[in-house]
Amino acid sequence: MSWPDAYSTARDAAKPLAAELVPVVEATGRVLAAAVRCERPVPAFDNAAMDGFAVAGAGPWAIRGRVLAGAAVDGGPLSPGTAVEIGTGALLPAGAEAVLPYEDCRVEDGVGAQIGDRVVIGVVGARRHIRRAGDALSPGTLIAAAGRTVTATVAAAALQAGAEQVLAHRPPTVTMLVTGDEVITRGTPGPGQVRDTFTGLVTAIATRAGGRLATSRRLPDDPGALGEALAGAGTDVIAVSGSSSAGAADHLHRLLGEVGATWLVRGVACRPGHPQALAVLPDGRFVVSLPGNPYAGLVAALTLLEPLVATLAGRPPASLPTATVTGPATLMPGGVRIVPAGPAGDLAAAGPVGLHAAAAAGTLAVLPDDWTDGDPAVTLIVP
Repeated sequence: MSWPDAYSTARDAAKPLAAELVPVVEATGRVLAAAVRCERPVPAFDNAAMDGFAVAGAGPWAIRGRVLAGAAVDGGPLSPGTAVEIGTGALLPAGAEAVLPYEDCRVEDGVGAQIGDRVVIGVVGARRHIRRAGDALSPGTLIAAAGRTVTATVAAAALQAGAEQVLAHRPPTVTMLVTGDEVITRGTPGPGQVRDTFTGLVTAIATRAGGRLATSRRLPDDPGALGEALAGAGTDVIAVSGSSSAGAADHLHRLLGEVGATWLVRGVACRPGHPQALAVLPDGRFVVSLPGNPYAGLVAALTLLEPLVATLAGRPPASLPTATVTGPATLMPGGVRIVPAGPAGDLAAAGPVGLHAAAAAGTLAVLPDDWTDGDPAVTLIVP
């Protein structure tokens, strides 16, 4: 299967998971299944936009009290010629016509009023420094549309607008099965051993796509252990590193066939990452097969895992970014070559390509076999 077809197949393989009502404060990272609209005026009440004095009528004004943010206004409406000292965001007394910032007025004691009174002397300017209820938002105003990912700012805006809950898709869960007798999860590898690099990569990619890693297990090259792990993984997606080819220790394809899995992608015309695959089990869980080579596994995770998880999370399809790419490259006849590319679109220098080059570059360029130096190419952002 071609790389573009593999990517779109993974993206279109699933439907968004069921939606549920969740508290706004717990919704960050989820995708909205319904629009969020303003439920109350913002601001909810008339308030002061500056520290100073709320005044009524013409000056000078006799100060009758003080009101700060969060406090009630005592004494009823302001009558002409009176004022209250007021803090930014404080409830505006009825009858107040403007707020005079401290810097636009002066205060004198005992002038034109009873002994002990304070009088504000100043001029009401064109800027009244009053925020009226509903000036920013009125009920029904759209805060965030369905399909939008809830960011911290979206959540804050929803809370400000009176929303306590939102309808959002359940985030897909992912199990990571790291296969291989040679893989260790901590410590310094000994002769013939390698560190697990997949758990961190899959965690980051799943999270970026709107899902979460539920668990990660390291398995030996044993078909019984792998079969048991596949059967017991109670998540929406199972990612398996290694065991993806046809070697003596590669059991995944046979096991999936035995349980009646349906293949959606079985090999992709790309280098690296050719052995990657995507299957769906009879119960609806998805299995993503990642080649055991760490760089090839990264390519496969960006090709199949990320678009699949994004769709399950409810994210609408998005076009892949493109950029002008320059530099020498060895292309793959009949397929795509996926190589690290720097921020300016410059391809990694000739030499061994691996996670180190991807980390340094920040993006991967997907080069078709007819690409020439300076042509645009699809780019994948590494986690």
